[in-house]
Amino acid sequence: MYFKKKIYLLVIFFFFFSLIKNAYSIEPNIFVQSTVNRASAILSDNFSKEEKIEKLKEVAVDTVDIMGIGFYTLGKHRKNLNDQQKKEYSELFNKYFLKSFSSRLAEYSNPKIDVISQEKINEKYTMVSSVLIATDERPEVKIDWRIYTKNPEKPLIRDLIIEGLSLARTQKEEFNSIIQSNDGNINALFSSLKEFINK
Repeated sequence: MYFKKKIYLLVIFFFFFSLIKNAYSIEPNIFVQSTVNRASAILSDNFSKEEKIEKLKEVAVDTVDIMGIGFYTLGKHRKNLNDQQKKEYSELFNKYFLKSFSSRLAEYSNPKIDVISQEKINEKYTMVSSVLIATDERPEVKIDWRIYTKNPEKPLIRDLIIEGLSLARTQKEEFNSIIQSNDGNINALFSSLKEFINK
């Protein structure tokens, strides 16, 4: 009797565990809409610009695969880095990305973005389509979000494609240009990132 009761309790446990696991699986389109709603709420509130920047950084840390984007933007140069350089680059890119992202977005006043659809590319990626609603000051802008979904419980933004232009690819080309124009010296990129971070 005790054995049967124990088995029953185990079945109940695994059933509820399965429900909990599924409950925390987030659809990419819902994830994107939730993320833009969070950012919009910050931008429309009566925070100072400095407060908005700090709160937007928190959103980015929660929702963006900053390290993944960082190493993608290095392209072929990544294989030339030793462990110490990889660590330094990761730290610099994280600071660079958060400052660039938050300071630019803080200039907007309550951008309204509506998610339209999503398309699963494979097990790791889903593309989410959205539009930045037009206002009297700007036209409608089409924005596609490349969402990394290897872990469905923790989707992350890997890229934004604005009117067909990939921001990650643009950043990759910029970094490559800096390195190539300095005879392949990665320290030139490090110096450029430090300059941006400290200004």
